[in-house]
Amino acid sequence: MRRSFDTVTLARLRAFPAELALARLATEVKPDRTFRPSKDSASRRWQVLTERGDFEILTTGPKWYDTRARRGGGGAIDLTMHLLGLGFVDAVRYLTERGMDDGSDHP
Repeated sequence: MRRSFDTVTLARLRAFPAELALARLATEVKPDRTFRPSKDSASRRWQVLTERGDFEILTTGPKWYDTRARRGGGGAIDLTMHLLGLGFVDAVRYLTERGMDDGSDHP
């Protein structure tokens, strides 16, 4: 069965701050207090543990970058696909089942 998602849901998930998404996706998230951003003062570095392993993730708003895999993206959908190894539909379903598409977790 094919499931389509409405554009409002997808837009909210794509705009969801990566920092907040990490807290929902990982079993453990620790900020790197020694990190000093060079480009954007809002950037943060995190040590992240999921059932698939550990990651070092930089976040700036909805954008994220995995320093070890040298891959990045924008929004909660891409981050979920990367951290949990899910396809697009499963990632959106995972996020919507956890209420991350309703806009209540972020401005």
